Amino acid sequence: MQVIEIIETKQVALFHSVLERVYRDDKQFIFPIEDDIEAVFDKNKNKSFQRGNIRRWVLLGSDGLLAGRIAAFYFQKSQSGKRGGIGFFDCVDNTEYATTLWDVAEQYLKEERCEFIDAPINFGDRDSFWGLLIHSQTPISYKENYNPPYYQKWIESRGYSVEIVQNTYEITNEKFNYKRFRTIADRVMQKPNYRFVFLEYGQIATFAKDFVSIYNEAWAFHEDFAPLESGILQKRLNEIKPAMPKEFAVFAYDNEKPIGFFIAILELNQVFSRFKGKMGALQKMQFLLNRKNIDKGKAIVFGIVPSHQNLGIETGLIMKFHEGVMQSNRIHTLELAWIGDFNPKMISMLEAVGAQKTKIHHTYRKEIAEGI
Repeated sequence: MQVIEIIETKQVALFHSVLERVYRDDKQFIFPIEDDIEAVFDKNKNKSFQRGNIRRWVLLGSDGLLAGRIAAFYFQKSQSGKRGGIGFFDCVDNTEYATTLWDVAEQYLKEERCEFIDAPINFGDRDSFWGLLIHSQTPISYKENYNPPYYQKWIESRGYSVEIVQNTYEITNEKFNYKRFRTIADRVMQKPNYRFVFLEYGQIATFAKDFVSIYNEAWAFHEDFAPLESGILQKRLNEIKPAMPKEFAVFAYDNEKPIGFFIAILELNQVFSRFKGKMGALQKMQFLLNRKNIDKGKAIVFGIVPSHQNLGIETGLIMKFHEGVMQSNRIHTLELAWIGDFNPKMISMLEAVGAQKTKIHHTYRKEIAEGI
């Protein structure tokens, strides 16, 4: 058994090759796009390096074959101390191998004097590669963690406890309680000072500026908040344009003040599942040719400024999105992920309009004793 740290470019392929062995007999597994994973480890692409660092390792089993992988990272908290994280863990069903990998990752975070460790999480935004899959009734979605059931016992046996229960809901056109939701949404949408509009790519700079204004105001009080910049956001919106029809991005305004947004993308894994993690010129062409067949959307971010929360703005955003989807006649199902157990009002609203829970992920946390 040997643990190898991934340092050189020529070693990177080892990190991705682990998945071929771990999931070779699992027909439900969909390989994540390797370029997406590598962006997490790229200092030029991942802004998290401005306040932290990441390392990763692979493990060769006693037979000399790749058997597991893991990454460990930390974030410098805005006030003091460091927050540790472990992610991108995959391993064959061998407790000794798993223990060895977690020992290496935890030791690194202890040496960095982290106060606690969250796992399995991403060295970046929460909407990607975050949480351990506990239950699933539907195929894994784009940038969503997929895990064998035996991972749960390993993590919990190491003293990790559940910090957040992340729920994923799906709603179909047939089950959407349109009449009930229309009544609720009309109370907001008919107020003359409120506007709900779709993104216009011809005015991308304006919408990027409005997104940043809403985001920076709505997330300012969150732990480890880092403000967005409109130039960077504009570039990102242009990058995801092939995956985000304009009716998938809805903005709300109170007169001229931007107050909320609801952003979704096509469920890319309906096409990406064929690519086995690769995204070259051929795969990009295949995506462009086949995206018209995607019939599922995935909500990726939902934000409302504090002054307009609990006023029904979310219902107006969702109804506007629904109107756009029905007009385009292309989407049958919408997935809404990362509905935390700390948000019972959102859960109640989704269930009231016909959404069904389809997946559960857990975010775990382990405190690190002082003096270690």
